[in-house]
Amino acid sequence: MTRPPLNRRLAEFGTTIFAEMSALAARTGAINLGQGFPDTDGPEEVREAAVRALRDGRGNQYPPGPGVPELRTAIADHQRERYGLEYDPDAEVLVTAGATEAIAASLLALVEPGDEVIALEPYYDSYAACVAMAGGTRVPVTLRPHEGAYVLDLDELRAAVTDRTRLILLNTPHNPTGTVLTRAELTAVAELAVERDLLVVTDEVYEHLVFDGAEHVPIASLPGMRERTVTISSAGKTFSFTGWKVGWITASPELTSAVRAAKQFLTYVSSGPFQYAVAEALRLPDTYFDGLRADLAAKRDLLSEGLAQAGFEVYRPSGTYFVTTDIRPLGATDGFAFCRSLPERAGVVAIPNAVFYDHRDEGAPFVRFAFCKREEMLREAVQRLSKAFAG
Repeated sequence: MTRPPLNRRLAEFGTTIFAEMSALAARTGAINLGQGFPDTDGPEEVREAAVRALRDGRGNQYPPGPGVPELRTAIADHQRERYGLEYDPDAEVLVTAGATEAIAASLLALVEPGDEVIALEPYYDSYAACVAMAGGTRVPVTLRPHEGAYVLDLDELRAAVTDRTRLILLNTPHNPTGTVLTRAELTAVAELAVERDLLVVTDEVYEHLVFDGAEHVPIASLPGMRERTVTISSAGKTFSFTGWKVGWITASPELTSAVRAAKQFLTYVSSGPFQYAVAEALRLPDTYFDGLRADLAAKRDLLSEGLAQAGFEVYRPSGTYFVTTDIRPLGATDGFAFCRSLPERAGVVAIPNAVFYDHRDEGAPFVRFAFCKREEMLREAVQRLSKAFAG
């Protein structure tokens, strides 16, 4: 061939770091605290709802393109009851193959070649690939560690906006840093979007995983934002069924129609029986969501304290199920090398944060661990890390 098979837009993207590290965990028998998936299933009643849908023949054939009515109604009810946001389930809700497809469809629909897309760095790795596939130019605004947490520099965000900026791609609660943007920060972002006539695509898949009194505020609920915001969420993180790949967007009719135009040529439809189960999951009582947060907060504390005792500098997350650490106190500066050697050295797998940065040097000494695992696995991981680094 005179030309490489992979097109230039995707040439910089190889196999994801998650696939590499999960394969490394399987090969070495290490405890996988890298990829963010639970090692137990979610609520039994939700799993049984999927089985019931299968047996009743609901969703076994193509479901409606926008998603089954029961799920779209449940999503609209969820947004109204939790956040006071009113959405028409027929015109303003779209079910997708997980949040990943929702992100891809949103960017493919809303971004023209040459448009600039601002993303908070470090960012989930699919953001960069989706911006590239849409022909856009990504403009990272870096969250930086300060006094034990990662913070957004609003002046830097404002300075990043140009005449070519099309949209701001937000993620709160934020993966991988665990930051939850405050109401004040989101108000500033909203005011900037209104002032500069920008769209906002916001990834809120960790909306129910917030701790220590942190508040999840959908930016669509702020003045001037409902008509210019595409809100994305999914069932995988909230209900611990990541393999079902049921996500959704809520947005104005115009934005929903635009995203649906792209989505229909990606998967068209997916996850038929699981959509009915997720509709039931969204109607679980508050005790479920409270219990989920309490369980994950305890696991966060277990892992955070163990990492600190092993010698890592720990950034205690306010949301998500990830802990970011600084490896420099251990005498290391290269997160890639550290994570590739960690399975042999300690029998644990983690993710180097540098993969989530355009400015790789900014993320070089940081490493992410997932705590959405069984308590006994976390205790074993902490014991292995302590033995490897604390002696």
